Amino acid sequence: MSEHRRINRFGKFYKKYRDILFFNKNLIISGIVAFFTGAFFTQFYSQQDSNNIINAIITLSVEYGVYNTIFVFLFYKENKSKYIDPITQKKESKKIKSDIKKLVAAFSTSEVIYSVSKITMHYFLLEQNVESYKASMIASLIAWSIFLIVINATANVIKLFKK
Repeated sequence: MSEHRRINRFGKFYKKYRDILFFNKNLIISGIVAFFTGAFFTQFYSQQDSNNIINAIITLSVEYGVYNTIFVFLFYKENKSKYIDPITQKKESKKIKSDIKKLVAAFSTSEVIYSVSKITMHYFLLEQNVESYKASMIASLIAWSIFLIVINATANVIKLFKK
């Protein structure tokens, strides 16, 4: 196959899946920052208090604060032009509201699954005397794997990226 045809096929693939690729990139970037923040925080918290369930719950809250802030910023930054009418240059409120509803639907199910699996695994690992930062990281990786599958499936079902 010629180089030109390969590039052309990649270009078609990229154009077709661009929104999904950027969505996942934003999920992963915000997730990585939250991942390390959570590991740092849980280690810090374990030195202050030995209550493992509180540690797991508060660490999850800290991760959400970091994760959501970064994701919203990145998502808005990459999609703001999509919500402006090319002719009138005015914001299209209907499009914005529709996408916000779809995002809430996609995240609500996925986040519940992530939260339950993250807290359960984190607590279990802390109870097994795994070092706090390791418990947080292992639990996050497992929960993130589940989360990414569920959110992508949900985004597909609700047609978040329908052209």
